[in-house]
Amino acid sequence: MNTGQPTVRHSLEPAADISSGRVLIADDDAMFRRILQTWLESWGYHAIIAEDGDQAWSILQHEHPPELLILDWVMPGIDGTELCRRIREQQRSPYSYILLATGKDDKRDVVTGLEAGADDYLTKPFDRNELRARLRVGRRILALQQDLISARDELRFQATHDVLTGIWNRGAVLDLLHRELERAARTKTSTSVLMLDLDHFKKINDTFGHLTGDDVLREVARRITQSVRAYDLVGRYGGEEFLIVLPGCDKQEVEQSANRIRLAIASAPILTASSEIPVTASIGATAASGASSASEKDLLLRADQALYEAKNDGRNRVSVA
Repeated sequence: MNTGQPTVRHSLEPAADISSGRVLIADDDAMFRRILQTWLESWGYHAIIAEDGDQAWSILQHEHPPELLILDWVMPGIDGTELCRRIREQQRSPYSYILLATGKDDKRDVVTGLEAGADDYLTKPFDRNELRARLRVGRRILALQQDLISARDELRFQATHDVLTGIWNRGAVLDLLHRELERAARTKTSTSVLMLDLDHFKKINDTFGHLTGDDVLREVARRITQSVRAYDLVGRYGGEEFLIVLPGCDKQEVEQSANRIRLAIASAPILTASSEIPVTASIGATAASGASSASEKDLLLRADQALYEAKNDGRNRVSVA
């Protein structure tokens, strides 16, 4: 049944990206849209249709919009060149590849379209095979972009995460602690810090070798991560020492949280290629209220002193400063 409302196809699956071949067609000519849609679908693309510039702009505000765009120069609402300008002003990532379709063939018009932000253009009526070739160019460029994004994300991960365990490294977790204390001061909420050290870890390395010791560290990091909340921060502070930041956790809750982590580590021997190794940990804990002026250095010192007390009192225990 025709409701009289414009038809817009919103199939914007977030997992798709370039591999799905989603293409936005924005054109006010129904026959032209239908021809383009038929061509695209015969080539394996998924066409998303907008009947004017306003609908196209609305689609592009979704969290995962299509990255290949065929925009008509002249259409109601926002025209093709204005759409190009708006898209480029957003400086969105990932990049949108824009193919501007136009009935204008004057070189000055072509320059205007390209300067507005279009990557390429086709003059109507255009050849079917030429459109297909130009779309392939766009997909190659977007694929190269995706490779660059993946490489950038990998470098960013390596710069902030411990290579062995995959959790935050020392520099990153200290920076996150500093930010969390600033946030807690603004919101007047508490922050707790746990300093965790594995008991007799040197003996594990000396007895079973450093590769087995690495297996133990990885498993301990996994058990800690599974024992905390999704927004808690877990980092490798150095060697067999871990730093855990618990936002919103006060002095009444910190000991319970620390003991939950301690028991998770000691709950079962760690199975390695060479042996089953029982592992325990000592934890020093401290907390700062939102009204506190304690710096991250103060908290770390108090947690470290509490850790020393836990080890001095027999290990495999929690001490709260």
